[in-house]
Amino acid sequence: MLPLNPALAATFRPPVMEARRWLEGVSFPPDRPLINVSQAAPVDPPPEPLRQALAEAALNRPEAHLYGPVLGNPDLREEVAAQWTAAYGGQVTAGNVAITQGCNQAFCAALATLAGQGDEVIVPVPWYFNHKMWLDMQGVKTVPLTCGQGMVPDADQAAALVTDRTRAIVLVSPNNPSGAEYPPEVIRAFFDLARARGLALVLDETYRDFDSRDGAPHDLFADPDWGDTLIQLYSFSKAYRLTGHRVGAMIASPARLIEAEKFLDTVAICPSQLGQIGALWGMRNLGDWLAGERADILRRGAAMVEGMAGLEGWRLKGCGAYFGWAEHPFDIASPDLARRLVAEAGVLLLPGTMFMPEGDPAGARHVRIAFANIDASGIPALMARLSGFRP
Repeated sequence: MLPLNPALAATFRPPVMEARRWLEGVSFPPDRPLINVSQAAPVDPPPEPLRQALAEAALNRPEAHLYGPVLGNPDLREEVAAQWTAAYGGQVTAGNVAITQGCNQAFCAALATLAGQGDEVIVPVPWYFNHKMWLDMQGVKTVPLTCGQGMVPDADQAAALVTDRTRAIVLVSPNNPSGAEYPPEVIRAFFDLARARGLALVLDETYRDFDSRDGAPHDLFADPDWGDTLIQLYSFSKAYRLTGHRVGAMIASPARLIEAEKFLDTVAICPSQLGQIGALWGMRNLGDWLAGERADILRRGAAMVEGMAGLEGWRLKGCGAYFGWAEHPFDIASPDLARRLVAEAGVLLLPGTMFMPEGDPAGARHVRIAFANIDASGIPALMARLSGFRP
């Protein structure tokens, strides 16, 4: 038998793929099709003008099919820098921007520069499972930080978890899986903690375009020395429906990007040319369209809050961007509940155990609902099926 990396062998399998396997052998009648709220991804393609721009580039731009710079195309890096400077009220240059093959790769690149085997990273729970998977694969210990009211973590509690092996604190806001939007003062408190302890603050803002608040979600970029502490991650996938093109971003100090470039060159050589072309076109041309997408997602979130309030025994603990994090009322663990909901209610969602440390009882009591996958009119149908379920 061929050898197997023990860290990889000990890493759990991709949760979304596991959930898809629950559909095997299950049929759904035409009058009750599957309601799939398992994965946080747009179900529609990019708007037609963006698709036309991609088609034109594929046909007429030879460079769209060639290797490009490891850290991304200069025009996209400059556009990100300009828009970030305007949006956050601080100075971001093209030299602070790396374009990656999706935001997951941005996370892996950032953490590859920060932590190695035996190091520790503090991550609020519930956590994004791909973050936990990468840390496990690298032999980095994930230190869970329990969230409090509104699923928001506390910097003082995080401070008590810092050891001489801690290398970074990871925040995701708006959060996956809870949907929680972290207040600016909370993000600032974590930034100050990280700076004081010589740590990195890795801030994943994949869902920033769907934040319910107007204006910048924090003021960290206004600090002239932000690059000494902050690494920000972003995804174009959700904003412009480019999930299949895999295009994300890492915003950090130029010195940090020198180290990240080593990782990126090794695993991908360069980000997708067509993905970058699509992201740049979207940034320059789809501002009004994206505002409409945000308004639609906010309407779905409001419908989610209203619908969950009418479900007996259920408790919505967090809701925002694409997600709702809900406590279920049943005397069965969430993995069993999730499987039964497929067959008995025609609903595919993810159990809380996929987002929590093994053995944490909170995982068995919660589920994640990716409500952005269904429109506002479909949310009442989801609530009706959850309401009708009897264990």
